[in-house]
Amino acid sequence: MNRVPDFSSQVAEQAVHWLLEMQQGTFTPRQQQALQQWLDAHSEHRRAWEHIQRVNQRLRGVSSPLAHAALNAPPSAGRRQALKLLVLLGAGSALTWGMREHTPLPALLADYRSPVGQRRKISLGTGDQLQLNTASAADVDGSQRLIRLLEGEMLLNAVQAFEVRTAQGVLKTQGARLNVRQFADRTQVALFEGRVELTTNDRAPMLLPVARQLSFSATAVSEATPLDANSGAWTDGMLVAAHMRLGDFLDELSRYRRGQLNCAATVADLLISGTYPLDDSERILDVLKISLPVKVRRFTRYWVTVEAKA
Repeated sequence: MNRVPDFSSQVAEQAVHWLLEMQQGTFTPRQQQALQQWLDAHSEHRRAWEHIQRVNQRLRGVSSPLAHAALNAPPSAGRRQALKLLVLLGAGSALTWGMREHTPLPALLADYRSPVGQRRKISLGTGDQLQLNTASAADVDGSQRLIRLLEGEMLLNAVQAFEVRTAQGVLKTQGARLNVRQFADRTQVALFEGRVELTTNDRAPMLLPVARQLSFSATAVSEATPLDANSGAWTDGMLVAAHMRLGDFLDELSRYRRGQLNCAATVADLLISGTYPLDDSERILDVLKISLPVKVRRFTRYWVTVEAKA
């Protein structure tokens, strides 16, 4: 059952206004000050603002028409009304609709899940181990030694033969250590050691090269490249950057925290290197302010923007 929001319809409308203003990409210091004054004016405003950001996050990945109108439509009265309705409903109707028509549901019912910001280890017996990264889900059939990666990322360290299925293909191992990440339209796999055979719908089986990584869709396989510095580092609780674009770095970091973590276009191409602890994303953001010419603007804990230092 959805909890009824403890703020009025009028305040919900005001919160929607501020969200749409921020999403235009040209939020000025004067607007930032006005938003802060609105937040400070009444606790009801702050409750509505935090609520709308939680709703906005829950809608991402949901495919209902109402969610699509709220998130993807150009600024309009229709989009404003869709957002307002979802705020007042707590997004429950849209989420139910999305699960009914598409496939977040298998992930929700998976044998094993890891929530945002957490990792999980699963023993598969006889020395085999599966690890799930943040916001990941997998089904495991031990008798068939079959793993279905439903969403997110996993690392398999197995001495036995296993079959790993993703939305785009099948990986058959003969004792291997590999990292597999499911994207919306492709799978990325990094093979650290062992033997792995890849099969997709339109290709004959192929052996993956050791110490290389590649991506594949149902119809194409990318060229294999050397493992990057961050391959599998999450299993040790680390995010490793080697001359990584700041925009890409923050995209990775955003996987491990709730809410919106935005990067201004003016600083997105700055390069960053180092090793960072995933369990303390706030500390990472504080380090960025020291190591790069950026500032971190926190509107709430759910909405953070990294932008150029004045």
